[in-house]
Amino acid sequence: QVQLVESGGGLVQAGGSLRISCAASGGTFSGYRVGWFRQAPGKEREFVAAIGRSGGGTVYADPVKGRFTISRDNTRNTVYLQMNSLKPEDTAVYYCAAGNYWSVVDRDYDQWGQGTQVTVSS
Repeated sequence: QVQLVESGGGLVQAGGSLRISCAASGGTFSGYRVGWFRQAPGKEREFVAAIGRSGGGTVYADPVKGRFTISRDNTRNTVYLQMNSLKPEDTAVYYCAAGNYWSVVDRDYDQWGQGTQVTVSS
């Protein structure tokens, strides 16, 4: 099984950019599809973006389309989420997850990181 660790979160002003990372260890990372999810205070966890094993396929939630870009570097066992034009409503804890299925549903992912906080000030 792969272990995941997110990093790169922080405080940014609205309109700014941030790139968060998800580093994997302990497994064959290239064999997993990877998703990003987020959870804001008082809200349910929601899908943000997902990427296929080789990075050739991606899918995004409507609220982040055109602003966020998911990518991966299997040589570094890392998935990235580049977030541009950030809005206060993007404030949340961001989690990466690895799984065997192409899915936007969190229960289809088996391995999860501990999360990284992203705060966007207005």
